Amino acid sequence: MYQIFVNDKPIILTTKDKKPKGAKSYKLKTVLINRVIKKLNKTDLNAVYLTHKNESKLLDKFLKKLPNIIAGGGKVYNQHGEILFIFRNDRWDLPKGKAERKESIEETAIREVEEETGVKNLKITKPLDTTYHILKRNNRYKIKITHWFEMTTDYDGKLKPQTKEGITKVKWLNKKKMKKALKNSYANIKTLI
Repeated sequence: MYQIFVNDKPIILTTKDKKPKGAKSYKLKTVLINRVIKKLNKTDLNAVYLTHKNESKLLDKFLKKLPNIIAGGGKVYNQHGEILFIFRNDRWDLPKGKAERKESIEETAIREVEEETGVKNLKITKPLDTTYHILKRNNRYKIKITHWFEMTTDYDGKLKPQTKEGITKVKWLNKKKMKKALKNSYANIKTLI
């Protein structure tokens, strides 16, 4: 099973033909994805289930329905066990961004965290789950595939939000502050925390 978020509502890819209350179910092979996105955005549907009989082909078949954007990001811990958050578009988020040519996804994740926050000396400790969400760019829907990595740093310098990317704050959050921030975050970020 996979979840692809449209804002905070999931499109769930599954082999089981489900139709829970407040959700709709469609066959992945024949679904018109733009209609599904519009229904999730403009109705009170909680979720959409897209079904296919072959579990190993679920994600590949779905990813062919829209252009893909590959990104990398980090869940960064400092020496106090706090996690690095950015504030963009009036919501708390983790630093991430689009991969550049000839760059490994690990290099992308480290570069994006540095650019968006000013934090240096980043070390990847392990890969985390990959998240998927649908966004609209230049009047077209696209699927952003973000490869996440847990990172650590000993950096204790000044945090610098990348304002040209719409980031207005960068903060280290302890468990208590993080719990509050997650109330104003995205569903895919909550799954990583």
